[in-house]
Amino acid sequence: MTNGNSHFDSVCIKSTGSYVPSKILTNEEVVANLPTSPQWVVDKLGIRERHIAEPEEYTSDLAARAGLDAIASAGLEPNEIDLIIVSTATPDRKMPSSACIAQTKMGISNRCAAFDVAAVCAGFVYGITIAGQFIQNGMYERVLVIGADTFSKVTDWSHRDCVVFGDGAGAVVLERKDRENGLFSSILLAQGEGMDEFTVYPGDAYFKMNGKAVFQKATTAVPECIQEILRINGLGLKDVSTIIPHQATSGVLKHIAEVLNIPFSRIQTNLESYANTAGATVPLLLDQVNRRGLLHKGDILLLVSIGAGWTWGASLYRW
Repeated sequence: MTNGNSHFDSVCIKSTGSYVPSKILTNEEVVANLPTSPQWVVDKLGIRERHIAEPEEYTSDLAARAGLDAIASAGLEPNEIDLIIVSTATPDRKMPSSACIAQTKMGISNRCAAFDVAAVCAGFVYGITIAGQFIQNGMYERVLVIGADTFSKVTDWSHRDCVVFGDGAGAVVLERKDRENGLFSSILLAQGEGMDEFTVYPGDAYFKMNGKAVFQKATTAVPECIQEILRINGLGLKDVSTIIPHQATSGVLKHIAEVLNIPFSRIQTNLESYANTAGATVPLLLDQVNRRGLLHKGDILLLVSIGAGWTWGASLYRW
């Protein structure tokens, strides 16, 4: 079912921010005791290295650093934020939410609302869609949406799947701002039948992944989702300036480009240096693209992601 396909002319991305841990693990280090090679990881997944949180560094730490970066970039003070949404699949604790913990770590003392969104790699798209509706209906003026994950803490480093993930966080400050020709449109979907294809079972320390099932679902659902949101808004791929997708693997992204019949060069990626940062991939990449000066007023951005569950969704936004 489609969830939320309205235009929110009053929603504006005021700023972006990001943070990754300083520790870097290269393919050579990761696969040293695995039955694969560093070059295989590059060729098949597009990954050369990833950032990994220290043992005492948690999702809320990454979220707080990215959130403060976005707040500073917006020219705001932390207490000017009305709501904090943290999209994560690797919260610090079962309770309280990582958003509440990050609130304290950011020094936000205004008692603003804070909660987590659990939609795994699609969490950030879910999060900004929720935030956009709060802004549209007038409940909040400024919302900080953060995607943050530390998958290194649920990774079995003796299993081949460990090469896929890295840790990181990205954030945006959304605010109310009436704009001519504004565009903020999202669709969200889920299919619970995929619950066992990528999961952490109760009592388990590490994730389990059916790589083939993930590839098949991503390369089918993502193109369909993109085509649907463009159809809803009367647009074509030619109208989209920048495509920022979830960074699953380069193989997945290349196949999606083929299905959409577009050059792979049209798809933004940071897999080589960051790997798959799960719920952080879209906001982390968005911040990097923004800071490189690749976004211009009037550009139409397409954000799209898919995660375990299955959960997936897409957002269109006019910069």
